Amino acid sequence: MTRYFDDLETRSSDQRAAALARELPAQIRRAQEQAPKLAELLAGIDAEAITSVSDLARLPVLRKSDLGKAQAGAAPFGGLTTRPASGFEHIFQSPGPIYEPGRTTPDWWRIGRFLHACGIGKGDIVQNCFSYHMTPAGMIFESGARSVGAAVFPAGTGQTELQVRAAHDIGVTAYAGTPDYLKVILDRADAMGVDLSSIKRAGVGGGALFPSLRAEYQARGIQCLQNYATADLGNIAYETPAMEGMIVDEHVIVEIVTPGTGTPVPEGEVGEVVVTTLNPDYPLIRFATGDLSAVLPGISPCGRTNMRIKGWMGRADQTTKIKGMFVRPEQVAALVASHPAIVRARVIASRAGEKDVMTVQIESDTPDPEIFEKAVLETLKLRGNVNIVAPGTLPNDGKVIEDKRSYD
Repeated sequence: MTRYFDDLETRSSDQRAAALARELPAQIRRAQEQAPKLAELLAGIDAEAITSVSDLARLPVLRKSDLGKAQAGAAPFGGLTTRPASGFEHIFQSPGPIYEPGRTTPDWWRIGRFLHACGIGKGDIVQNCFSYHMTPAGMIFESGARSVGAAVFPAGTGQTELQVRAAHDIGVTAYAGTPDYLKVILDRADAMGVDLSSIKRAGVGGGALFPSLRAEYQARGIQCLQNYATADLGNIAYETPAMEGMIVDEHVIVEIVTPGTGTPVPEGEVGEVVVTTLNPDYPLIRFATGDLSAVLPGISPCGRTNMRIKGWMGRADQTTKIKGMFVRPEQVAALVASHPAIVRARVIASRAGEKDVMTVQIESDTPDPEIFEKAVLETLKLRGNVNIVAPGTLPNDGKVIEDKRSYD
């Protein structure tokens, strides 16, 4: 295996800037000419004048809520793609609902670069435990695995004992999925007396990789690296064995801005991640992810020269990812509205036994938490512990989601 995925990873700053000066105006022009909603948002913009990252600050920011509104008016993609829905091989649905396109062209989401950095390639068998159901994560990682020549066992989520047996029988060498679920598989294998020591590498995403969990995998002889990707943008940034921040993908442009604005912050300051993708099929320009991060100065010790960010540092709003799923304030509001006995509610994310735990505190005069468990599952889309507290007990601080997990 070569050290780098391609020559783009080691370009000089001048080479990268020259390429951006060609590619960025072409992408904006493509969006204006072929994506009706983006043409509306970029009306009056001279594409030829936008040739650098600093020039992007003159353009409006596009948010997830804008996607939902656009799609409601022009289903399924809201005029944000350069081809019709029938021009894509896949159409996915994420919570919202938000619809995302997908293609079977090689490594359309650009995950191969990350998997290559993980050391995954020809000769590997990847157990892909990302979901293949409606959402794109399973296909995103499968396309990346194919691009590096690895075989894929499309395991999806759940049925852990079957996953253990398959991993052993097939001789799986690498794992792809959320950070926590690999531990679930390994612990179940231990309980079953099944040897899964063939697994040596893991590429994870969809949730935070906590240092203690990474250390546990390392103690088992598994190198575990994480990436930062979304259904809309594909790969944004990824770790390498240097493990000093995340290196920005070669086909996106990342800005860090003051949350809720499009104003870039000084290097090193924490702000909201805003991404412009060079994907010609889905040319999202200045898409605000809602995630927080900061730029790391200098070049990675691994030799890759692109900008680095610190990785995921929380959400610009109260939206929190628990067990690989986003929990949003509007879902908590829907929970309160779902049952007349609920006065207020607060979701708390914590950790126990290297797993995410969701606790839902509910103000109510009804003492039985089981009454609310169905409503919690239906509105938050996750199972959690339900604690009943007296009305007036929860803090009056405006928070409906509290993340108590440590990211240090």
